[in-house]
Amino acid sequence: MSHEDDSDDDRRGRAVAPEHRWPAVIGTLVALVAYALLPSVVPPIARWSVVGVCVLMLVALIIYNPHRLARESRWSRRAEIALAVLILAANQIAFVETVVRLLNKHGNGQEILLASLQVWITNVIAFALVYWTMDRGGPVARVTLARKRLPLADFRFPQDEDAGTIVEVARGSSEKMDWVPNYIDYFYFSLSNSMAFSATDTMPLTHRAKLLMALESFAGFVLLALVIARAVSLIG
Repeated sequence: MSHEDDSDDDRRGRAVAPEHRWPAVIGTLVALVAYALLPSVVPPIARWSVVGVCVLMLVALIIYNPHRLARESRWSRRAEIALAVLILAANQIAFVETVVRLLNKHGNGQEILLASLQVWITNVIAFALVYWTMDRGGPVARVTLARKRLPLADFRFPQDEDAGTIVEVARGSSEKMDWVPNYIDYFYFSLSNSMAFSATDTMPLTHRAKLLMALESFAGFVLLALVIARAVSLIG
């Protein structure tokens, strides 16, 4: 039997269904809208260029996998990663600008506080997209490749350790049910990491995962501290 035949058998052996496309699409659109409407000294044409490129990549990915993430090619994988990284990188520029404005007390106070919220929301979604695309080879690989063929996991979820627990919990574990994380899991994980400033129920396993989580936690902490300080000054 050839390697290709083995791979086909592995795919047929997986019990998990391909992930729905639309939760990640909705998250991406929310992030792009928040970024596009962000009060910024960055020229509008630069921001809208980022949004335009992201929308084009998103449309191409939707056409390729309109409902479920069941197939993947080299270009779709690269576009998926590029989309997540571009949103994250663009928002880090907005984050730095927002921090400078909070420190220097430039502009309308309420506008800056709203901008801080927009940056924070976009950050949560952007980091979730990056985690989602990089962990275990991405959303398509997680459900189409056999477990033994998956790249090393970047994150360990509770379900990965639940096989030896009480029956009703163990039934939903990775081992018993062939469970794999989807975009909602990464979004919740990103949200809790940004609010708690540390890992909660999901643990980073690789250096790149730890560095990304540290960056997200640091950004969330800085924004919260400066927003509280600015709000106090406005009240005073």
